[in-house]
Amino acid sequence: MKSSLRLLLVLALAAGPAFSARATDAKRVLVVTTTTGFRHASIPYAEKTLQKLGEESGVFTVVDFARQPDIQIPKKPNKPKDLASDADDKARARHEADMKKYDAEMAKWTPEMEKDAKEKQAQLDAGIKESLEKVSPANLAANKIDMVIFANTTGDLPLPDKEGFIKWIEDGHAVAAMHSGSDTFHHFPGYIEMLGGEFETHHAQVPADLVAADTAHPANAGLGSKWDLKQEEMYHIKSQDRAKVHMLWFMQHDPNETATQVFFPVSWCRMAGKGRVFYTSLGHRDDLWSDDPTLPGRVNSPEISKQYQAHILGGIKWALGLVDGSATPNPEVK
Repeated sequence: MKSSLRLLLVLALAAGPAFSARATDAKRVLVVTTTTGFRHASIPYAEKTLQKLGEESGVFTVVDFARQPDIQIPKKPNKPKDLASDADDKARARHEADMKKYDAEMAKWTPEMEKDAKEKQAQLDAGIKESLEKVSPANLAANKIDMVIFANTTGDLPLPDKEGFIKWIEDGHAVAAMHSGSDTFHHFPGYIEMLGGEFETHHAQVPADLVAADTAHPANAGLGSKWDLKQEEMYHIKSQDRAKVHMLWFMQHDPNETATQVFFPVSWCRMAGKGRVFYTSLGHRDDLWSDDPTLPGRVNSPEISKQYQAHILGGIKWALGLVDGSATPNPEVK
């Protein structure tokens, strides 16, 4: 009964009457899902969920997506790493087997395949660049975009005007990023500073016992002081000054080394000039984005998925200025 009541509260927050008056004046959102690094399989679920949350809440509309073309590039075989000088017999045998496999695959790799791979890579790069023209300050203004969401983006994306985009945010617009939105623009300090943190690494997926740093914030989604996930890929964050972010969710230990007591950031928000920024490192798994009970490989329950959806919806509403919530840095939280 307690969990049912909690779920009802989450759903009420997601579509509550407090926002019905704004339904006819929905904020305009552009969702970016392009990648030049690792591409998450959960991206299609992220796109559908964000569109659904906008439609169901009535407070924002996903007016467009900055996607990349579906171009499959032949993958040249990767040569195994050199064998360590102190490798034991088992490692030597494994390396020998890997080299035999590599040599067999390279024997099939023709000059025509090499040429095809280069041509398709060039087509993909051009397609990504063209898609990201939607994020230029001029296009954002022309299309009256209120928020840009980086949903599981990766790599150094070819934005047409990076500094202009940051200024667009600081002038009073909103940005949200999920999961690998922090594994994006590693070579663009302006983005990392705006976001308030940067992906460093991750280890195996694990259960996560999250602690709320601010139970009153909309991104808490009525979950209270604790939130347990059955399984997720938890990001280690670097380049973060806690005196410049308002922490929302965190862990009190390393997720993969539970005996190691440490402050482990998970989600936060902050002001960037007049603009609002919301970030959550959660969102690797399909079964966090999608609440479909028939989803293959589901580990997190549909209820947890709905909690995640309410978490990001609350953060989006806050970033759009539709609900109140603190952005005052809270480095005292431990």
